[in-house]
Amino acid sequence: MPPSSLLENEVGKVGHHHPYSPQPKPSQRKPGGWKSMPYILGNESFERLASIGLIANFTVFLMTVFHMSQVSSSNLINIWSGLTNFAPLIGAFISDSYFGKFWVIAFSSFATLLGMITMTLIVALPILHPPSCSREQALLNQCKGPTNRQFGILVSALGFLVIGTGGIRPCSLPFGVDQFDPTTDEGRKGINSFFNWYYTTFTVILLIALTLVVYIQDSVSWVLGFGIPTALMACSIVLFFVGMRVYIYVKPQGSIFSGIAQTLVAAYKKRKLDDEKTMIRDRLYDPTTPSNGTYQLPKLPLTDRFRFLNKAAIMLDGDINQQGTRVSSWRLSSVQQIEEVKCIIKVVPIVASGIICFTAIVQQGTFTVSQALKMNRHLGPNFQIPAGSISVISMITIGIWLPIYDKIIVPSLRKITKKESGITLLQRIGIGIVFSILSMIVAAMFEKMRRESATYHNRPDGVAPLSVMWLAPQLILMAFAEAFNILGQLEFYYKEFPDNMKSVANAMFFVTAGCANYVSSALVSLVHNVTGKNGRPDWLTADINEGRVDYFYYVIAGLGVLNLVYYLLIASRYQYKTKIEDIEVESQFDVELNGFKN
Repeated sequence: MPPSSLLENEVGKVGHHHPYSPQPKPSQRKPGGWKSMPYILGNESFERLASIGLIANFTVFLMTVFHMSQVSSSNLINIWSGLTNFAPLIGAFISDSYFGKFWVIAFSSFATLLGMITMTLIVALPILHPPSCSREQALLNQCKGPTNRQFGILVSALGFLVIGTGGIRPCSLPFGVDQFDPTTDEGRKGINSFFNWYYTTFTVILLIALTLVVYIQDSVSWVLGFGIPTALMACSIVLFFVGMRVYIYVKPQGSIFSGIAQTLVAAYKKRKLDDEKTMIRDRLYDPTTPSNGTYQLPKLPLTDRFRFLNKAAIMLDGDINQQGTRVSSWRLSSVQQIEEVKCIIKVVPIVASGIICFTAIVQQGTFTVSQALKMNRHLGPNFQIPAGSISVISMITIGIWLPIYDKIIVPSLRKITKKESGITLLQRIGIGIVFSILSMIVAAMFEKMRRESATYHNRPDGVAPLSVMWLAPQLILMAFAEAFNILGQLEFYYKEFPDNMKSVANAMFFVTAGCANYVSSALVSLVHNVTGKNGRPDWLTADINEGRVDYFYYVIAGLGVLNLVYYLLIASRYQYKTKIEDIEVESQFDVELNGFKN
């Protein structure tokens, strides 16, 4: 995953309590508030410094320290990033259902520390990594790669980091929110301020990781570059446990994923029932929605979309006990649960459309770094930009563009379209897809120019005498793709899902990102195996100057065009949640009016 998109990935990782689980008794202790923030933010920040500092320069590490090929390193990064994106879903489930946020964060922090210690030992002990390789051997592809044992230890280190990510990322933000009392003005203001501080500290850590940490790894020492984040992670664990006396602990209350599974099972068990029974509202289980502790959750109206799911709410003999509640959640679902499942089904096509777009974006963390390694990265006579830091261009672009978009572009568009957001969220997502296509086309054009320059000058190190800043146009376009598509997706899911399903809404983005990593890995393997016939090197061969990465970029752009056509078809038929609710209310009003006339 490109570092410039990591900030957006943190949006909305707050876990929500299952609406059908019993609520805990209010704590008699005064909420920890700001007294607990240094411990929580410190733990989160140091974990980010460790993980982002690693992934930002991981391509360089694999190719220079482990002497892995361009294809192998890209596939490993994509697989690892995919697992990292899916892991928070598991961590959130375990936290909500069993152990609570504190203990999941604590366990995951130790897992992250263990992973970072292993990574530091890998670069510190010669026995744990391949022997060093001279420039001449590298040019002749004679460097010795990792042994099975060395590669296994590397994979185990990455596995520990996945476990750490899966627990810390989905829990740290909601654990911080738990420290404030949302029923008071002071508590609500504290929550808003906490969000601002959370993202501010994350931005600072992101800049440090992409600049200072990457520079130390690239120009000073890999041992020091991994050792410093490891030491800071150890300090963060101590800091986290020191704060135990001021934390507020919310007991686990069950995960909403269980309700989704129960609805699907109940619908399957009652699949043979008469469909007309779903039209009799009195036969459907539709209890009052519970309170989330602050306000009554709004009830979703029953719709006829995906009508087969409505059978899960049909009440049969034995489904309801004497107290009026259901006997088994696996045999009877409420209308609210059914409509929540429908929300997920409805947005799945939109989720799928984001996979190819994100596949283009993730290339800036793999092949764009490979391009940078073979370009002039000097700024002045004494400083060289680390290849892993080149994606800072995307982050800076997003940082500059978003305020301009929110303060200037949106108000101007609002006057024209009469829409609060200037353009619809689906339009914003579509614009992002267009930018992702353009970024791949521009990347292919500049890669062709870079490759021809390197071939023409034929330097011993294979570096083209072109400034690395020639990569800026493609990175800027990728930044626009992120700013429109990724942020558009996050806001779209947030607004289209019910209030008690915001955690699931934001999980949709993780699914998109994780799938994109695996699609990218499969695409890389396919291109590597299919191309390069008749004695010619494949497009993604180890020597980028001998390959044709530009062709690979064009393939992604072509897939992006097909994806854009698909997206336009599904977006044109999509009904926003507000429109569906309005139609339902209007329909109900018409029925009542007709009944009055009769």
